[in-house]
Amino acid sequence: MAANDIEVQLEKILPEDLARTFESAYHVFQGQTEHMDDLLKNGGVLLRKAAQKFTPTQLILGIAAIAAVAVVLINRSDD
Repeated sequence: MAANDIEVQLEKILPEDLARTFESAYHVFQGQTEHMDDLLKNGGVLLRKAAQKFTPTQLILGIAAIAAVAVVLINRSDD
């Protein structure tokens, strides 16, 4: 019974959460820095929901992968 209670309390990652985050990231990548607040807010919501489902190791590896991709994209945009 306790497992069911935990599953009910977990918030599901919705397709809208992903779409909002990627849309904000796209706008920021295109140079529209006014969308940075939206990106941080939407990314934070997505990260909070993901943190509920992942183990600490999975969460650290996921954040590291996202950071690596961000570094590569920034380097490409500078060229």
